[in-house]
Amino acid sequence: MRTISLTTIFFFICITIFGQESSSSEIQQISETLMLYIDGTANGKPQKLKKAFHPDFNLYTITNDSLWIRSGKTYISNVKEGRKNNRIGRIISIDYENNAAMAKAEIVIPSWRIFTDYFLLLKYEGSWKIVQKSYTWRSISKSNKK
Repeated sequence: MRTISLTTIFFFICITIFGQESSSSEIQQISETLMLYIDGTANGKPQKLKKAFHPDFNLYTITNDSLWIRSGKTYISNVKEGRKNNRIGRIISIDYENNAAMAKAEIVIPSWRIFTDYFLLLKYEGSWKIVQKSYTWRSISKSNKK
């Protein structure tokens, strides 16, 4: 009986450790995909964006109380090779289950706006891709400007 109990405990420890390693690995891979987006837009690297986004992704936002949908191809085409800007991005959260994930990032453009980006990502063919980006923004108040 003691052998069975020890074997069972060992089995559950192995599953827990494997699950934690797998979870950490998936979060790392999702983070890398999001960083391709953040770095690509900040440093004028459209090839990084092409790696981060699914070819058919779209962007969604509200403009003048209307839904505005932009194609990902148009978005990427507006990022000019080598044209750096002063965007400062950071990942706020990542949540995933199996092959689907949601993430939130904040992009600060000093003296202008703070964008909040919400991403839907899917893992297929071995890698995570952003399939949708929804976003909103707020102006940086004059008291926050330096």
